[in-house]
Amino acid sequence: MFEVNGILYANEPVRELAIRSARVTGDRIMLVTFSTGETRLCDFTEMYDDVPAFAPLQDESTFEDFRIDHGVLTWCDGDIDISPTYLYEHSYEYAAHGELVSA
Repeated sequence: MFEVNGILYANEPVRELAIRSARVTGDRIMLVTFSTGETRLCDFTEMYDDVPAFAPLQDESTFEDFRIDHGVLTWCDGDIDISPTYLYEHSYEYAAHGELVSA
C-alpha cells in the first residue's frame, strides 16, 4: 500500500519506464537501454505500418537525428516521439554479448 497526494493505493507503485541511452546499429534499427538496465533491439521498420506518424523516420538522416528528452526518444525537435513503454513492448530482448534472444 502507498499514498500519493492523500490517496491510498492497494498496489505497489509502478516505476515509469524511461530510455537511458540509444544508438543506431543498422538500417532503422537501434539498441536502446531502458531504466530497468535492459538493452533491447528496436526494429523501426516493423513500426512504420502500425504508426503512420513514424513515416518521416523512413528517411535515414531523420531517423539518425534523435534525442532523448526526459527519458523519451524524440525526433524532429520533439514533433515525433515514442513512449518508452510502447518501444519496450515492441522490441526484442538482446543479450549482453550482442546476440538476439529468440522470442
